[in-house]
Amino acid sequence: MESAKKTQKEDKEIINPEVQEQKENKSSKESKEKEEKEVSEEALGEETDHKADDKKIHRHKKEDHQKELEKKLEELQKEIEEQKDKYLRLSAEFDNYRKRTFREKTDLIKTAGESTLTSLLPVIDDFERARKSMQGDTASLDAVRDGVDLIYNKFCDFLKQNGISEIAAADQDFNTDIHEALTKIPAPTEEQKGKVIDVVQKGYLLNEKVIRFAKVVVGE
Repeated sequence: MESAKKTQKEDKEIINPEVQEQKENKSSKESKEKEEKEVSEEALGEETDHKADDKKIHRHKKEDHQKELEKKLEELQKEIEEQKDKYLRLSAEFDNYRKRTFREKTDLIKTAGESTLTSLLPVIDDFERARKSMQGDTASLDAVRDGVDLIYNKFCDFLKQNGISEIAAADQDFNTDIHEALTKIPAPTEEQKGKVIDVVQKGYLLNEKVIRFAKVVVGE
């Protein structure tokens, strides 16, 4: 019996190291798992902190971008107001210019012939003096002729001053640009063929522009 107890004690002593090793392995594993859990929790905490920081940075960037957009919008609105004010000023100035131009044009149309008519008044005066001189019994033909010549010369000067000139026609080559042929007759000489033989009505130019064609008879 004593021998049996001794054997059991020896077996127990043999088994105990294995159990002890298992316990140590288990304890080491638990310790390792605990450390890993702590590391994981620490990493998770850091990741959470990073995410929070990222959100904060993103929020600040968003706020800065919004402020920048609001500033640009304010600048654009200010520019629009300036352009609107400029447009209104230009529109008012153009309207005043249009009214002034229309008024000046109307006045010009009303008084366009004023200088021409004023220049004709001395001719009328000469006609009146000539009529009076012909009413008396002592009026001579020479005096009447001189009066008519005076009026005629004054009137020709008036026409020249206003850019009106007579179209040369007599004995000139017939020119359809300035002459109007009323009829054609046999030319008295060979040299007069295609030339103006007679002037029925004088033609006139106004600053090189034909205002009345010379009516002529052409030799053929």
